[in-house]
Amino acid sequence: MEKLNLSDPKITDIRVIDLRFPTSLQQIGSDAVNKDPDYSAAYCILETDARVEGHGLTFTLGRGTELCVSAIRYLGRLVRGRRLSSLTDDMAAFSRELTRDSQFRWLGPEKGVVHLATAALLNAVWDLYARTQKKPLWKLLADFEPEQIIRSIDFSYITDAITPGEALALLKERASCKEARLAALERHGYPAYTTSVGWFGFSDDKVRRLCREGLRQGWTHFKLKVGGDPADDLRRARLVRGEIGPTNKLMMDANQKWEVEEAIQRTNELAEVDPWWMEEPTSPDDILGHARIRREVSVRIATGEHCHNRVMFKQLMQAGAMDVCQIDSCRLAGVNENLAVLLMAAKFEIPVCPHAGGVGLCECVQHLAIFDYLCVSTSLENRVTEFVDHLHEHFVDPVRIVNGHYVLPQQPGYSTEIRSETLVTHSYPDGPVWKEIGDHARE
Repeated sequence: MEKLNLSDPKITDIRVIDLRFPTSLQQIGSDAVNKDPDYSAAYCILETDARVEGHGLTFTLGRGTELCVSAIRYLGRLVRGRRLSSLTDDMAAFSRELTRDSQFRWLGPEKGVVHLATAALLNAVWDLYARTQKKPLWKLLADFEPEQIIRSIDFSYITDAITPGEALALLKERASCKEARLAALERHGYPAYTTSVGWFGFSDDKVRRLCREGLRQGWTHFKLKVGGDPADDLRRARLVRGEIGPTNKLMMDANQKWEVEEAIQRTNELAEVDPWWMEEPTSPDDILGHARIRREVSVRIATGEHCHNRVMFKQLMQAGAMDVCQIDSCRLAGVNENLAVLLMAAKFEIPVCPHAGGVGLCECVQHLAIFDYLCVSTSLENRVTEFVDHLHEHFVDPVRIVNGHYVLPQQPGYSTEIRSETLVTHSYPDGPVWKEIGDHARE
């Protein structure tokens, strides 16, 4: 009989679940483009021959989650039956295994449904790795030698922006600050901003009430969804600015709604209320459009939530198309590719303000933001991580916010484990929650 190895378990199987939450019923998550999102996750569990599992997910908005589930099941064949160390000894090589299947890659390459599925699987492997090392993911990464970080990154197609040698030198240069920065985070946490006050479908009264509650809770950074009627956007922006006062930060998010010239006009009109940034003013794929908007407006431009891969981030940075880099823990290919973007952003001196919210994105991305500050970036100036106050009760190790700051997670793993009862109640389409909604719809 093969000896049980708790630090290097064998992955015996992978479970994949379609989880959906009916958030559209309360207009949670609504914006100018996505007006009826049902926050969802294609969720996978790596089962092992030891007393440990790995949990990973990718975030979706309802319909189409089943496509990600199918893709994860396909990719799962590449981990089933393997020792964890065969994946983690060279994480860049394992990432390439997932993204270089020539026939499956054709459906991307390295974008879309296949890339979302890759993110879920890689996130599960990192969660399993951190659990076996008995560390939260941020600490696992922060304790790595710089050479280990470099071995975790696929530098393909980005060496014209940053080479492995440059990245290694950057990590070594900034290693001396780690202990002092950790002490600061332990005292104060990582700064955050709230999006929960300004969803597109919320009434004025609800926005006003949520702003006041946010101020009482210690929030100093607030985001408003725009992209509707111009006069209505300006009225709502004035409302929020009036509630939060002149010194707190107000960010705006157009969620890809505008044409380039329209984005320039609308952003300049909204400059009246002093927005800290305008997010996704046009198609997230339009790199040159973002660059033009940035040149012709007086407001900082933020983007990256829907950026497909490290190559697209490279081009946005090289083209001078962003002031704020917004990584996403589940749209890029998991932890590995996010590390590449963090290093590029550091070289280009662009602050990283991660996208979060949805299902599990806050839980995941806090780890990446903490690692970025400890080991990569130069300071916390102009850096905040998004927070959306929904669905955290479904996680075993949910985020904790105190006075508008993320508190450092302490439990081993990537904070991605969803409660077992939720896996039953919210599975789609047969979970009790969805059966009840179906019954109401039929009535």
